[in-house]
Amino acid sequence: MKIIFSEKGKKNEKEISRLIENFNFEGQFLNDGRRNSIKTFRTTNGTLIIKSFKIPNAVNKIAYKFFRESKAERSFKYANILISKGIGTPYPLAYAEEKTGFGFGNSFYVSEHLDCDFTFRELVTDPGIKDHENILRAFTRFTFKLHENNIEFLDHSPGNTLIQRKEADYEFHLVDLNRMNFRSLGLDERLKNFSRLTPKKEMVEVMASEYAFLINQPFEMVFKKMWYFTEEFQRKFHKKQALKRKIKFWKN
Repeated sequence: MKIIFSEKGKKNEKEISRLIENFNFEGQFLNDGRRNSIKTFRTTNGTLIIKSFKIPNAVNKIAYKFFRESKAERSFKYANILISKGIGTPYPLAYAEEKTGFGFGNSFYVSEHLDCDFTFRELVTDPGIKDHENILRAFTRFTFKLHENNIEFLDHSPGNTLIQRKEADYEFHLVDLNRMNFRSLGLDERLKNFSRLTPKKEMVEVMASEYAFLINQPFEMVFKKMWYFTEEFQRKFHKKQALKRKIKFWKN
């Protein structure tokens, strides 16, 4: 298995290598493991996170071996790009890939563990969180910073932003990094990037208000576009979920 370390990861190279090799037998799960598995591990240099990606299908086994960067490699690469641009993400330590004569097997991404107070998902489910509107506005400024740095985070969804309270301010850190584009974004592309975050109109209004201020554009226009993209995403999402339920019903 090939393992690539960051400079910081090299300081704990032997232990990280051992944990990757023993991923199935050690650590504590952070998710249900149905697709990708995420675990925490305590080490001599603190707690770290290892994400084990699902072994790809037959086509992608060939693609990842010969033509495409794996999800693990992209996660590692994109984390380093984010950090270089002053964007928060748990610090990358290593990634590992198992390539065989038949294609591509297991792969892992390793980062430092980051303690957070909550994720964006809690802002959606609990409007009673203290300073709710100010957190939303700070998050909008964070997203604006992504866009100004030519970063399109394709998985900009509720569970993928960790939030830390820092005295009178907030820090935001992205996770699940393997799907990103690095390019200049037009206005519609920027506003569509908010579409997966929340179905709540009052939250979209706050984010639209802050983003309109940041780009010096009328609130009404920004909100109309942002809400259109949100509704479009919700419609497609629920249609897809309904189809999955039908397929499950007929299989049973």
